[in-house]
Amino acid sequence: MEELLITLAKGLVEDKDAVKVTVDEPAEDGTVTYHLSVAPADMGRVIGKQGRIAKAIRVVMRSAAQQKGDKVAVEID
Repeated sequence: MEELLITLAKGLVEDKDAVKVTVDEPAEDGTVTYHLSVAPADMGRVIGKQGRIAKAIRVVMRSAAQQKGDKVAVEID
């Protein structure tokens, strides 16, 4: 799942070396939280207008996790 998020983010940003993902331990309900960090100049590219791209990233991640029977959350830092 982490590789999927990195691949999605690197496709959007200019500074590909600044893309970093950290993973939290699963919460009580089993949800794993992924924290996506990008360069400050690329934040707009990852969030998009009115958060549309960020929502799309979250939908793709939830869909991929659901196929495995997992629960995920994505936070953009």
